[in-house]
Amino acid sequence: MRELLAGGWRVRALVRGAAPTLDGVAVERVPGDLFLPALADAMAGCDAVFHLAATYSLWRKDRAAVMHANVDGTRAVLDAARRAGVPRVVHTSSVAAIGVRPAAYGAYTPDETYQSPPEQLVGAYKKSKYYAEQEVAKAVAAGQDVVIVNPTTPVGPYDAKPTPTGDIIVRFCTGRMPAYVDTGLNLVDVRDVAEGHIAAFDRGARGERYILGNENLTLRAMLERLAAITGRPAPSVRLPAAIPLAYAALGEYVLAPLGVTPDVPLEAVRMSRQRMYYDVSKGVQKLALPRRPVTKALNDAVTWFRENNYIQVREIHGNRA
Repeated sequence: MRELLAGGWRVRALVRGAAPTLDGVAVERVPGDLFLPALADAMAGCDAVFHLAATYSLWRKDRAAVMHANVDGTRAVLDAARRAGVPRVVHTSSVAAIGVRPAAYGAYTPDETYQSPPEQLVGAYKKSKYYAEQEVAKAVAAGQDVVIVNPTTPVGPYDAKPTPTGDIIVRFCTGRMPAYVDTGLNLVDVRDVAEGHIAAFDRGARGERYILGNENLTLRAMLERLAAITGRPAPSVRLPAAIPLAYAALGEYVLAPLGVTPDVPLEAVRMSRQRMYYDVSKGVQKLALPRRPVTKALNDAVTWFRENNYIQVREIHGNRA
């Protein structure tokens, strides 16, 4: 949104709730959600719709809500944009919709052409993003101009919720990550993702996917970079896969029904058993996607969390944590 404003756009934002990260930002706010009856009216006169809204939860109890918001909500947005006569929609999907190449197939890194069978996608969230893309495919086949972007794992400032990745950063900075699991992910500066959306509007091809990502890193390497930023030691204990799996299953299947809130989603642990690496060359070549250093994105995330009271400030080894 800030990148749109910086580029001279006038922005009308559909906002559910207070949205404190928009305080002081010169946008026109439309209160509501994806199922607002007057959604098409809210889009009237717009040159583009950037559909970023989604429910991101890995908890079993939220599965129906995730599918409703992400699949039915996408259908509602596309229908409203068509009725409003919006020339182009940029649909924010995720690499979750693409899936992960099984290790048995070797070192191949998935790109936009790869697709895991939907039944092999782990959890409701990944499946919802896949089925949302099927709604896009139907709209494109019917003549609507829609471009898909598939962000990897964004990090950086303004992560108010925070996202699961932001939560890892906060837990590391507050001393609540004594161990790690052997997994990997592709990290990208959230500001590059924002610019990638605008580039997709400007230069993307109708119906095409574009992965918005940057650097493939193990979780251990990410934590080592956070250690260098904060002065905190990176955890040295690697947990066997069975331990977090059993812990998460205990929380969701045993403790949750008893009224005890679990702290690790089982689907998150199942996802972590796969390295979520991707080939980002198409977005870089076709969209001129910028590639800010991931270490800077991590540093800026730490700074933002600190300044917004997610992290208690104290001195460690001469650095602020």
